Amino acid sequence: MAKYSKNKTNVSEETKEEAMKVAKATQRPGQTKEQTKLIAQGIQKGIEQYKKQQKSKVRDLNKKIKKVNAQQAQSEEEQEIEVLAETKNSILPWVLLALSWAGFAGYIYISG
Repeated sequence: MAKYSKNKTNVSEETKEEAMKVAKATQRPGQTKEQTKLIAQGIQKGIEQYKKQQKSKVRDLNKKIKKVNAQQAQSEEEQEIEVLAETKNSILPWVLLALSWAGFAGYIYISG
Protein backbone atom coordinates (compact mmCIF):
# COMPACT_ATOMS: atom_id res chain seq x y z
CA MET A 1 0.00 0.00 0.00
CA ALA A 2 1.16 3.48 -0.75
CA LYS A 3 1.83 5.84 2.12
CA TYR A 4 0.18 8.76 0.42
CA SER A 5 -2.99 8.76 -1.59
CA LYS A 6 -3.81 11.36 -4.21
CA ASN A 7 -7.33 11.95 -2.93
CA LYS A 8 -6.41 12.74 0.64
CA THR A 9 -4.60 16.04 1.07
CA ASN A 10 -3.38 17.76 4.15
CA VAL A 11 -5.44 20.89 4.51
CA SER A 12 -4.47 23.55 6.98
CA GLU A 13 -6.86 24.48 9.73
CA GLU A 14 -6.65 28.05 8.54
CA THR A 15 -8.01 27.07 5.12
CA LYS A 16 -10.81 25.05 6.70
CA GLU A 17 -11.80 27.93 8.97
CA GLU A 18 -11.69 30.42 6.13
CA ALA A 19 -13.85 28.19 3.94
CA MET A 20 -16.36 27.71 6.76
CA LYS A 21 -16.53 31.48 7.40
CA VAL A 22 -17.26 32.14 3.73
CA ALA A 23 -19.86 29.36 3.62
CA LYS A 24 -21.62 30.70 6.72
CA ALA A 25 -21.51 34.24 5.36
CA THR A 26 -23.29 33.15 2.17
CA GLN A 27 -25.70 30.81 3.96
CA ARG A 28 -29.31 31.03 2.79
CA PRO A 29 -32.32 30.87 5.09
CA GLY A 30 -33.46 27.28 5.56
CA GLN A 31 -30.11 25.82 4.56
CA THR A 32 -29.08 22.79 6.58
CA LYS A 33 -25.74 22.35 8.33
CA GLU A 34 -24.92 19.51 5.96
CA GLN A 35 -25.45 21.75 2.95
CA THR A 36 -23.28 24.43 4.55
CA LYS A 37 -20.53 21.85 5.13
CA LEU A 38 -20.70 20.78 1.48
CA ILE A 39 -20.44 24.40 0.38
CA ALA A 40 -17.49 24.88 2.74
CA GLN A 41 -15.78 21.82 1.22
CA GLY A 42 -16.25 23.27 -2.26
CA ILE A 43 -14.82 26.59 -1.17
CA GLN A 44 -11.95 24.77 0.52
CA LYS A 45 -11.13 22.92 -2.72
CA GLY A 46 -11.21 26.23 -4.56
CA ILE A 47 -8.82 27.78 -2.07
CA GLU A 48 -6.47 24.78 -2.36
CA GLN A 49 -6.55 24.97 -6.15
CA TYR A 50 -5.83 28.71 -6.04
CA LYS A 51 -2.86 28.14 -3.71
CA LYS A 52 -1.50 25.43 -6.01
CA GLN A 53 -1.75 27.76 -8.99
CA GLN A 54 0.05 30.52 -7.10
CA LYS A 55 2.82 28.13 -6.04
CA SER A 56 3.18 27.01 -9.64
CA LYS A 57 3.41 30.60 -10.83
CA VAL A 58 6.05 31.37 -8.22
CA ARG A 59 8.08 28.29 -9.24
CA ASP A 60 7.91 29.29 -12.90
CA LEU A 61 8.91 32.85 -12.07
CA ASN A 62 11.84 31.62 -9.98
CA LYS A 63 12.98 29.40 -12.86
CA LYS A 64 12.85 32.36 -15.24
CA ILE A 65 14.75 34.56 -12.79
CA LYS A 66 17.44 31.90 -12.35
CA LYS A 67 17.70 31.50 -16.11
CA VAL A 68 18.09 35.26 -16.64
CA ASN A 69 20.66 35.48 -13.83
CA ALA A 70 22.63 32.61 -15.35
CA GLN A 71 22.58 34.29 -18.75
CA GLN A 72 23.73 37.58 -17.23
CA ALA A 73 26.55 35.84 -15.36
CA GLN A 74 27.62 34.08 -18.54
CA SER A 75 27.47 37.36 -20.45
CA GLU A 76 29.58 39.08 -17.79
CA GLU A 77 32.14 36.26 -17.94
CA GLU A 78 32.32 36.57 -21.71
CA GLN A 79 32.81 40.34 -21.45
CA GLU A 80 35.55 39.84 -18.87
CA ILE A 81 37.30 37.36 -21.15
CA GLU A 82 37.05 39.83 -24.04
CA VAL A 83 38.56 42.59 -21.90
CA LEU A 84 41.43 40.30 -20.89
CA ALA A 85 41.98 39.32 -24.52
CA GLU A 86 41.97 42.97 -25.59
CA THR A 87 44.47 43.81 -22.85
CA LYS A 88 46.79 41.04 -23.96
CA ASN A 89 46.40 42.07 -27.60
CA SER A 90 47.14 45.73 -26.85
CA ILE A 91 50.39 44.84 -25.02
CA LEU A 92 51.71 42.61 -27.80
CA PRO A 93 52.21 45.37 -30.43
CA TRP A 94 54.15 47.50 -27.94
CA VAL A 95 56.41 44.59 -27.03
CA LEU A 96 57.08 43.88 -30.70
CA LEU A 97 57.82 47.58 -31.34
CA ALA A 98 60.29 47.69 -28.45
CA LEU A 99 62.03 44.51 -29.69
CA SER A 100 62.29 45.86 -33.23
CA TRP A 101 63.81 49.16 -31.98
CA ALA A 102 66.24 47.23 -29.79
CA GLY A 103 67.20 45.07 -32.77
CA PHE A 104 67.66 48.16 -34.95
CA ALA A 105 69.80 49.84 -32.29
CA GLY A 106 71.87 46.68 -31.90
CA TYR A 107 72.42 46.49 -35.65
CA ILE A 108 73.56 50.12 -35.79
CA TYR A 109 75.90 49.58 -32.81
CA ILE A 110 77.47 46.44 -34.31
CA SER A 111 77.85 47.82 -37.84
CA GLY A 112 78.92 51.30 -36.80
